[in-house]
Amino acid sequence: MNILTDHVDLDGHDQLAALMASNRNPPIGDTLEFALVELERGRVVFEGSPSRRVFNPIGSVHGGYAATLLDSACGCAVHSSLPPGQGFTTLELKVSYHRALTDTSGPVRAEGKIISIGRRVGFSEARLIDAQGRLCASATSTLLIFPLRAADG
Repeated sequence: MNILTDHVDLDGHDQLAALMASNRNPPIGDTLEFALVELERGRVVFEGSPSRRVFNPIGSVHGGYAATLLDSACGCAVHSSLPPGQGFTTLELKVSYHRALTDTSGPVRAEGKIISIGRRVGFSEARLIDAQGRLCASATSTLLIFPLRAADG
């Protein structure tokens, strides 16, 4: 399952809407148990409940869990504004950790928004909030925007 190849004729927003309507997740969402729950052009929200499966050796949620949700939120915020035939990749992700996550923090919500977008580069930001409404992590991202090649048939 690949939202880009399944719906190459749709713009980024409509690709993500089709993904949500299908109740499917990309593999990373299944692996880390998070999903896209809100969508509008230039803004997305992912939600997940961290479990002991994502703990680090010191007994808290690994920072990579938060970084993955924030990267997904930043990237999909930009993706939601792309025309058909355009893709993106993260060039830079800056994450700040404000509060440790535990298996009782969830559900957590990562809200991503576009800061600005051009023909070749997008800038976005995201905030990860726990179930009590506390800021746990934040991120800014720079994303490269590029044309997708047609699949060789």
